[in-house]
Amino acid sequence: MTKDSAQLPPGHPEGLPEKTGVLLANLGTPDGYDYWSMRRYLNEFLSDRRVIDYAPWKWQPLLQAVILSRRPFTSGAAYKSIWNEAADESPLMTITKAQTAKMKSVLAKRYGDRVIVDFCMRYGNPSTRSKVRSLIDLGCRRILFFPLYPQYAGATTATANDQFFRSLMAEKWQPAIRTVSAYFDHPSYIEALARSVERAVAASNAAPDILVCSYHGMPERYLTDGDPYHCQCQKTTRLLKERLGWPDSRIVTAFQSRFGPEEWLRPYTVDKVADLAKSGRKSIAVVAPAFAADCIETLEEINGEIRESFENAGGESFSYIPCLNDDDAHIEALAEIIGEQIGRWAD
Repeated sequence: MTKDSAQLPPGHPEGLPEKTGVLLANLGTPDGYDYWSMRRYLNEFLSDRRVIDYAPWKWQPLLQAVILSRRPFTSGAAYKSIWNEAADESPLMTITKAQTAKMKSVLAKRYGDRVIVDFCMRYGNPSTRSKVRSLIDLGCRRILFFPLYPQYAGATTATANDQFFRSLMAEKWQPAIRTVSAYFDHPSYIEALARSVERAVAASNAAPDILVCSYHGMPERYLTDGDPYHCQCQKTTRLLKERLGWPDSRIVTAFQSRFGPEEWLRPYTVDKVADLAKSGRKSIAVVAPAFAADCIETLEEINGEIRESFENAGGESFSYIPCLNDDDAHIEALAEIIGEQIGRWAD
């Protein structure tokens, strides 16, 4: 019984102590790598107008009749190659669970039971809608929504926020909300990123000739339409370089994961690493600063297609530096950002 229960009229449902919710949001994952699981996931992802902004009358027939009849097989094979068979889930799901568990522990030490931490996915499960409802059912009258994308993009941060706002539309009594903005230049994030590079270099037999910062790509026209993603990626690379104390010649920015026929942000990582090998750079390391957790784009694309491009062009030593994942420095950086955002909410 709460302290105000005696003031409630007979039959009135008893209220829960007010809490603050922190909802971590990642891109998403299929439930399995079979055809129908992949098709459901890809249909939701590729039907998002933030991701593919072509007119639906033009895009949907192509998506439903052509792309979704073929791509689930190729994407399913890629997911199968990295699947966590023991837990029967994708690495992204495994890592996001680990991040959430560590964040719960860190925030519990700071705020006790006043803050509840959970996670959701923009596409697939657990859905944003289900987790918003769960937090409200647990008494969260304030929710901090945290899209785990260091750099802002309409196709990542914005669509995650869209889904969060849509979830709130179904609530009779909406909680107070805040969303976390891009943290591409936050000192603690840059520090965690730099430490991961330093550890990887220290663990190798020799430092790489070049560090390639490979970011997820986007159509070039998004930049001209006002999306800040490209600029924020460039600044992340610059801040990382300055923190490492490296010269300009030792670190480059590139973009991966093209989709469709139009021009995307350049240089393309798969081409850039080949050019580096042809120019005599025999040893490179690749880091993916736009991803908070390893996923299909890092574990399969970077370690597959991009590695092969470098080696086929004459490169000799290729290393991939894992995402920050549930590294303690990463969790502390995210917790610091959360603390800055919730302020007096947690009092």
